[in-house]
Amino acid sequence: MIIIKSKQEIAQMREAGLILARCHQEIAKRIKPGVTSWEIDQFVEKFLQENGATPEQKGFHGYEYATCASVNDVICHGFPKKEPLRDGDIVTIDMVVNLDGWLADSAWSYKVGNVSATADKLLRVTKESLMRGIEQARIGNRMGDVGYAIQSYAESEGFSVVRDFVGHGIGQSMHEEPQVPHYGHQGKGIRFTEGMVITIEPMINEFAYQSKTDPDGWTARTLDGGLSAQYEHTIAITSEGPIILTQL
Repeated sequence: MIIIKSKQEIAQMREAGLILARCHQEIAKRIKPGVTSWEIDQFVEKFLQENGATPEQKGFHGYEYATCASVNDVICHGFPKKEPLRDGDIVTIDMVVNLDGWLADSAWSYKVGNVSATADKLLRVTKESLMRGIEQARIGNRMGDVGYAIQSYAESEGFSVVRDFVGHGIGQSMHEEPQVPHYGHQGKGIRFTEGMVITIEPMINEFAYQSKTDPDGWTARTLDGGLSAQYEHTIAITSEGPIILTQL
């Protein structure tokens, strides 16, 4: 069942989203060669605590960290590690913020030092894919319009769209209905209505879209070792159009 949010509830999610956006702004200042994703995770936990919020991921099905930190060929759900990030890496930091029971979810991919031209293009295309998907999240449009906008653009740039992981509804629970695929056909799927709140979070791969999961049961990687990037926002469907709740 899709849970429709009131304007007041969306406003509460927006407050969580602003904390999350400020946290990403601070992360961007800290990502550099030699820093560890473990240090970033510790910073995030402290930042959220200082702002009256908590990391919703911590404890979810036994997950131990405030963030997911996915480096290079890791698509999503990577564990923060004490291994230093290296010049040329890309790392996605994903987190869900809980503020007074209402959630916001956003992931951002970061360059570590000087990255290759391919990595730079992948990040640029992934971010643009997200924005093209958001543009389609309007009352009267269908879920497939979002997926088509993302898939058609990413594939036209020579990349692929992950199928195994999708966006989702969000509110007082991290994963609500509906699922939000980042691939699909125009005019297909459920129709957007006012008050829906979803995440759009395309994961775009350098080569093939297939994934595999590490023995830890969480870390998902590209099957072929190619790079993967992700950008994610929490979006409210309103009469004024899609509103991004997780940006400043």
